[in-house]
Amino acid sequence: MERANNPTGSLDCARDDVKIVRSRVVVSMAGEPIDNGAVAITGNQIVAVGRFDQVKANRAGEILDLGEQVLLPGLINAHCHLDYTMLRGRIPPERSFTDWVRAINARKAALEEEDYLAAIAAGLAECQNFGSTTLVNLEAFPELLPRVPRSPLRIWWCAEMIDVRSPVPLPAVADNLHGWFQSHPELRGGIGLAPHAPYTASAKLYSETSAGSREYGLLLTTHLAESREEMEMFREAKGPLFEFLKSIGRSMDDCGNATPLSRLTPNHQIDERWLVAHLNELSKDDFNLLARGRKFHVVHCPRSHTFFGHAPFALRRLRALGFNVCLGTDSLASNSSLSLFSEMRELLRKEPWIAPREVLEMATANAARAIGRADSLGMIRPGFGADLIALPAQSRTDIFGNIVAFEGTVPWMMVDGEVLSPR
Repeated sequence: MERANNPTGSLDCARDDVKIVRSRVVVSMAGEPIDNGAVAITGNQIVAVGRFDQVKANRAGEILDLGEQVLLPGLINAHCHLDYTMLRGRIPPERSFTDWVRAINARKAALEEEDYLAAIAAGLAECQNFGSTTLVNLEAFPELLPRVPRSPLRIWWCAEMIDVRSPVPLPAVADNLHGWFQSHPELRGGIGLAPHAPYTASAKLYSETSAGSREYGLLLTTHLAESREEMEMFREAKGPLFEFLKSIGRSMDDCGNATPLSRLTPNHQIDERWLVAHLNELSKDDFNLLARGRKFHVVHCPRSHTFFGHAPFALRRLRALGFNVCLGTDSLASNSSLSLFSEMRELLRKEPWIAPREVLEMATANAARAIGRADSLGMIRPGFGADLIALPAQSRTDIFGNIVAFEGTVPWMMVDGEVLSPR
């Protein structure tokens, strides 16, 4: 569910309320970069894109000249956990993924509601500073959402659900989330459901989530095949994660002779509605299953991947199989910032064969497709939402490389037609 853009009339007629944003280069992600480009905006919607002289000739309106800047779509962080912004640098890389789980659980036990509210606010400000106009946030404490200050960003608030120790009342979770969102028409974005992972969320919860989401058209997301220990738990019914979860009372009847992917995909309708984070540990049989199955969206978090030392991410193979791959930052319990620019650079470091433009697509157009907004976000096109960022222009010969190389606070941002100041 998303708050819809308000219609603004015909896209090809002049309007008194048109605003024309001009920059040295417009990178629309829908074609080649446009030198001396401009974007015409009416209300919260883009109505024209092209060279400045052409756009200006066809429309009268206020001109906002950004000077020597590159204008591009706002970035879309497809996987983050704002709850844990206060854990930056608090948990060093552990010997195993299970040790990290124990460490974060110990840290969380000492936190109060006010700590989480402060963390969410700080995370939102950081995302804004780094040019993310849209976020998919997995919210472990959806009951806190009525107390979260309104953000100008587009946020999909996805209720994260774990039923290891007790059942999750899914209808109540979905109804409460929907009721909260509907009572705040000023919010941008939408809502969703997030069974945490196959090792913490039951098959029943996944099945009910997939079926129940259709009533409200909710986004769906989960973690899957993240670590070697998750693979060992499901395939061999042993290892640190197996022993840890067994010790806290999880039934281990679903472990042995299967992979995390094969446990989840056949019976639980993991389809194009789902954003699946990580997908690091895949067997030969898993790739055969992926080749035959429905194409969900994959969210890769490069720096979190490095933090844990996971198996190499199968970017080439997943793309070849037709999967839409986008980028996220994960949480600051396993990362140093919420910058998608840093994620793009880390991906290029690990995968130097991929072009910077393709990496930028993973943080714009691909991510928009993943959240079901390929027709309104992630590009600069007529009819799309006016979500834009501007960066200092560098070399004319390597525009995409310079975009990915950008560091620091994004100096100019527009979300839904509203110009925002750096936080």
